[in-house]
Amino acid sequence: MRRGNKVAHIFKFIFLAGLFCFAIGFAVQFLWNWLIPELFHGPVITVWQALGLCLLGKLLFGWHGGGGAPWSARAKQKWRSKMMEKMEHMSEEEKHKLREKLRKCGMGARWGQNPFNDEPKQPTSETNL
Repeated sequence: MRRGNKVAHIFKFIFLAGLFCFAIGFAVQFLWNWLIPELFHGPVITVWQALGLCLLGKLLFGWHGGGGAPWSARAKQKWRSKMMEKMEHMSEEEKHKLREKLRKCGMGARWGQNPFNDEPKQPTSETNL
């Protein structure tokens, strides 16, 4: 590929990325100005404010890799592996007490999965609704 062709591709990429960002900004502005003032008597926003809201959302809730949210998939996996490592060094009685504590606070068996039991949870007719 020639040098001039590379530069053209770089400028094309920058232009399309900017166009994409402004398209997202206009879409957010349109949806916000269509819904929020009518439903919640909120303010009407500009494209720049809409882009700022998009950036704020990304900073608060993370990028595509799951970075910013406190309970992203990566954080859950890290917590689970840490708990499993702790449980390896516990006696059966200590494991049972921990399982009961986690069940009481609602963390023991969510969505039909219980990582703290050796046997898999059997599906019931209630979970198949």
